[in-house]
Amino acid sequence: MDEDFDMPLADGMMEDELGIPDEGPVLKIGEEKEIGKEGLKKKLLKEGEGWDTPESGDEVEVHYTGTLLDGSKFDSSRDRGTPFKFTLGQGQVIKGWDLGIKTMKKGENAIFTIPPDLAYGESGSPPKIPANAILQFDVELLSWISVKDICKDGGIFKKILADGEKWENPKDLDEVLVKYEAQLEDGTTIAKSDGVEYTVKEGHFCPAISKAVKTMKKGEKVLLSVKPQYGFGEAGEPNYRIPPNATLNITLELVSWKTVSEVTDDKKVIKKILKEGEGYERPDEGAVVKVRLVGKLEDGTIFINKGHDDELYEFKTDEEQVIDGLDKSVMKMKKGEVALLTIAPEYAFGSSGSNQDLAVVPPDSTVCYEVEMVSFEKEKGSWDMKTPEKIEAAGKKKEEGNALFKAGKYERASKRYEKAVRCIDYDSTFSEEEKKQAKALKITCNLNDAACKLKLKEYKKVVNLCTKVLELDSKNVKALYRRAQAYIHLVDLDFAELDIKKALEIDPENREVKLEYKVLKEKVKEYNKKDAKFYGNMFAKMGK
Repeated sequence: MDEDFDMPLADGMMEDELGIPDEGPVLKIGEEKEIGKEGLKKKLLKEGEGWDTPESGDEVEVHYTGTLLDGSKFDSSRDRGTPFKFTLGQGQVIKGWDLGIKTMKKGENAIFTIPPDLAYGESGSPPKIPANAILQFDVELLSWISVKDICKDGGIFKKILADGEKWENPKDLDEVLVKYEAQLEDGTTIAKSDGVEYTVKEGHFCPAISKAVKTMKKGEKVLLSVKPQYGFGEAGEPNYRIPPNATLNITLELVSWKTVSEVTDDKKVIKKILKEGEGYERPDEGAVVKVRLVGKLEDGTIFINKGHDDELYEFKTDEEQVIDGLDKSVMKMKKGEVALLTIAPEYAFGSSGSNQDLAVVPPDSTVCYEVEMVSFEKEKGSWDMKTPEKIEAAGKKKEEGNALFKAGKYERASKRYEKAVRCIDYDSTFSEEEKKQAKALKITCNLNDAACKLKLKEYKKVVNLCTKVLELDSKNVKALYRRAQAYIHLVDLDFAELDIKKALEIDPENREVKLEYKVLKEKVKEYNKKDAKFYGNMFAKMGK
């Protein structure tokens, strides 16, 4: 479009004030509809590709022909043979363009009918465009370069020069490999690297690089416009010859990255992926895994090396056959994945240390394992079992849970009970005798699981488990007793009292329930005293 037609928004009006959405109506070829409520109309001539549309700040490239309603042509990029480029949503063109082109896809061709208020208004644009003229533009959106305000404060603008792969972005813990070149606004190069690896959270060169990297895909290349607050600020950086308050232009490419994740909530087992695995499947509890592994101390001393020159190292997960950190980590690995594990002493060999194949692991040692998941085989699922197998498997899991509970391993015991119930949860094909066996197992396992959850202080789960038992056996005293215990911890004292009274109706001499009733009464007294004190203080203040 000729320069004299590149008009800013009139009267300081922002496009958001027009109440026109960025997304246009769904149109069929030849159909015309209004966009928003200001009289802008769009007629689709040719459909575009994909689903993406440009956004404010993007640099778009179009071909267009502009005419009055009588068909008089006043401008055409097609006649000049040169596409027109501008930044969308920045007031570089008339309002109707900023609003209409936001609704287009790449390759789309449409006619926009633009009312005077969204074009040149009362003044027109003499000599070709009269006052209060309604205009029509035949526009084809050829392409656009995405430009994002990634911090939403104008501090870093990101222009995509080359698209990346897939959809994932690096996170704070990940180790990224980048190439970059940083320049001052006058084009002076101040820093350059053909490949540097760093942890996103720790950063490199200036804050803008890590902030931008977290928005990028593998292989993506961008141009960053960086204001001083995300560069080197008021002080500048003499070592790089960066003056105070300098705006930087940084060309940045995200070559690749290694995903780093926290296996445990306390951040004491860290997994870094060295090679991506296949598919989505991962081992679960009870899976048999085959791995190659090398275990090292922090000084590099190798204490175990399995599966490289001898048979693959095989173990069953969640059976304490290996250290806890290794056990938990392999259950987050895919087939073919290679990972580096860093395991703190609490999840390794603890304060006692260990004599391993190739070296001694001293007490309180952090250890590192490089592990390749060669293959794994999950436990047989209940859907692959016949009914007798399901009941047998549930009984076996129950016994395993009981042994773990007695050993004080409540979390692992709970998982066994949950697996037991899953084996027999769907019993529509069971015979009457099998249904009785399944019911008894469900009651026992859910009650035992509730006991585990009490130890783990997961009181809401205790309530849910005991409620399931009571749905099968409404007079189950243990379920009422354990649910009452959970209600007391949750300070649902009325519900606790109802369960205890019902349990005593069924078994008046039950010693445990009677003791819990005493605990409940003490809790009620305690909360009544607190309430009395609170309201006493409140009324005293009101009296003053």
